[in-house]
Amino acid sequence: MHTTDDWITTPLTRDLLRGALDVERTERGLLPHRLPARARAQNNDGQLAMAESQPSGVRLALRTRATVLELDTLPTKRVYVGVPPRPDGVYDLLVDGRPAGRGTVVGGNTLTIDMTTGAAAVEPGEVGTLRFADLPGGTKDIEIWLPHNETTELVALRTDAPVEPAPDPGRRVWLHHGSSISHGSDAASPTTTWPALAASLGGVELINLGLGGSALLDPFTARAMRDTPADLISVKIGINVVNADVMRLRAFGPAVHGFLDTVREGHPTAPLLVVSPLLCPVQEDTPGPLAPDFSGLAEGRLRFVATGDPAERASGKLTLNVIRDELSRIVSERAADHENLYYLDGRELYGQADAADLPLPDDIHPDAATHRLIGERFAKLAFADRGAFGD
Repeated sequence: MHTTDDWITTPLTRDLLRGALDVERTERGLLPHRLPARARAQNNDGQLAMAESQPSGVRLALRTRATVLELDTLPTKRVYVGVPPRPDGVYDLLVDGRPAGRGTVVGGNTLTIDMTTGAAAVEPGEVGTLRFADLPGGTKDIEIWLPHNETTELVALRTDAPVEPAPDPGRRVWLHHGSSISHGSDAASPTTTWPALAASLGGVELINLGLGGSALLDPFTARAMRDTPADLISVKIGINVVNADVMRLRAFGPAVHGFLDTVREGHPTAPLLVVSPLLCPVQEDTPGPLAPDFSGLAEGRLRFVATGDPAERASGKLTLNVIRDELSRIVSERAADHENLYYLDGRELYGQADAADLPLPDDIHPDAATHRLIGERFAKLAFADRGAFGD
């Protein structure tokens, strides 16, 4: 039985974190960010601000002999008006690379969002505690993966033995950018989002810039990727551009070129993989914008519907099929200049046959089983000997 006198409190600092591009000192502690301060200053969208502060792929990486660990955090829980409550965010514990526990933190702030009006309000809450006990003895490397879908301020770390940053594993770094599916929407936990699963299978270190609702070819995101050290890079482009109905075909092609050009400024020779959208039946041939369908809320179901007119494709409105054709063309043309550039049709990760067996529960986002399928397929395709990321 440990008393308070047994505890060692370790200051929470950036060198204990992996997967974050920036950290912010708050009144309570340390807030990881997945976009740097310069990018955040140029953003004017609340959805992106929320998404980048949710630490998908961010983890504490420690070396210690401790057998008991407590982490105080201040989570921000999301509540959508009229929608069934979301479960608490999940923390995954790895010991020497193997799953060793899972937990949640109750309490925290509450962010209430009304999807019909866009209004949002925050109610302050209290710090909670995550505890892992009965850890194996001896020196070991511990990772605590923070909830992929819950903004998390780190407040205090207590252990029964000293802690130091885990050493650099010396693995290749994979930098990935994408939409809410890459962010991990509806995955079971932070280590079971499809990028986290693919990274584990590929033996690489993940930096996940999957930003829910916000893969919109923003120049500041491209600059963040340009300035982030990485060995392998992928960008999954398309679904959010259609969902948000932010541009027409005339603007889309040059925007893709500009995004890739900016990334290439910092990574002139690294393998760069462009991934087109997964199958999403509601938007294959119907333009956006996307809107929530509240008709099933009485049964606890929220779905989404595309509200555009398929006839508008003739005037340049984008659909997923239009985007796939354009991305394939762009990559083919750029690759002819001997650029280390590759294209992956997202339907190889989740396609028509999969939709019959594993339909998207809300018509947009994959469930936990589908995240596993996508992660395994991506690893097989990208990290294979002849894949874009093959050794």
